[in-house]
Amino acid sequence: MGGKDIMKKGLLLLLAVFLFVATIPALAAAALSGNANIVASVSLRNGPSTSASVLKILKVGEKVSVLDDSNSYWLKVKDSTGTIGYVSSSDKYVSYETPKQIVSGTNAVIAASVSFRKTPSTDGARIRYLQKDEQIIITSVVNSYWYAVKDTSGVSGYVSSSDQYVKLTGPISTPKPTPTPTPKPTPTPKPTPTPTPTPTPTPTPTPTPTPTPTPTPTPTPTPTPTPTPTPTPTPTPAGPTSNQQVELVIAAGLKYLGTPYEFGSDRNTTTTFDCSDFVRQAFMDALSIKLPASSSTQGAYVRGKNPVTTDWHSLKRGDLMFFMDYKGTKAASYDNKRPFEEKISHVGIYLGNGQVLHTYSVASGGVRTDSIVGKHWEYRFLFGGSAL
Repeated sequence: MGGKDIMKKGLLLLLAVFLFVATIPALAAAALSGNANIVASVSLRNGPSTSASVLKILKVGEKVSVLDDSNSYWLKVKDSTGTIGYVSSSDKYVSYETPKQIVSGTNAVIAASVSFRKTPSTDGARIRYLQKDEQIIITSVVNSYWYAVKDTSGVSGYVSSSDQYVKLTGPISTPKPTPTPTPKPTPTPKPTPTPTPTPTPTPTPTPTPTPTPTPTPTPTPTPTPTPTPTPTPTPTPAGPTSNQQVELVIAAGLKYLGTPYEFGSDRNTTTTFDCSDFVRQAFMDALSIKLPASSSTQGAYVRGKNPVTTDWHSLKRGDLMFFMDYKGTKAASYDNKRPFEEKISHVGIYLGNGQVLHTYSVASGGVRTDSIVGKHWEYRFLFGGSAL
């Protein structure tokens, strides 16, 4: 073999190694965030906002690499041509590729994207979002609302225990309590015998002379004390009653009538709202109660706090109403509705008499009131109840 051939093969080998090393970061990123399929045509934008420019329309069946899923409403993705942009994270448009088999050691799978938090509270810092079909290990049941879990990377945290988000695929192991050892009994020491004392001779008593009695003085009468009047207690001001709280929430919501709608609105401003942001702001303004950030987590919160009803006629003023996806204006389109299994896609505040205070689209004018009677809202209604 000539020197030129050896040099040529050496260069080809170095080039192959270089190309392999160059692909490692991309492979690592794909393994970290995963791949997804487009299930309905969706805009690929240059920013995580509906006002961002559209780069292209992704078609049904296209595959994308998910680069970042830390935003609850938007995914940063790369398509097959290498174009990077943002798409809606809604499962109407994007579906994560399902794992081929259950990962050994896991006992649950994520049914819908959910926050993975550092503490078992909606105020806990978010580690990231666990994505649909991601497998996890439930290490313990914290309470009726939270699981302590570990992801397949070994990161520990907490997720909602609602079956809307987590489906069990195996048993949850309960650690056996460590028995407390019984201490050995300490032997009782034998008592030291007490010596018998020598008896002391009894002395002869000396006769005591009888004393002359002293006359008892007449006691001075004690004056009767004047009773001290009991002070009248100052009444403690009572907090608002349940009905008053309801009216405060509704009044706080009504002041935002006409505020523009924006899907995925900023939770730190009141310039625009989506449905759950609006409901959350009304409770914050009126009662300083911080509800969860999305309609689905607000639904889980209400179900965990109070009884709920699937009949809107049984709702009370101020109850929260939860709705499923729109399927048309006919009641028959919702015949197979399963109230506690459907995905919650909308929330509003019930005003009574079939009226709801809510916001749902730009075209509708933002925050407004509507009658649900005989409309798709009535057919889409899943359940409702009090958040107080």
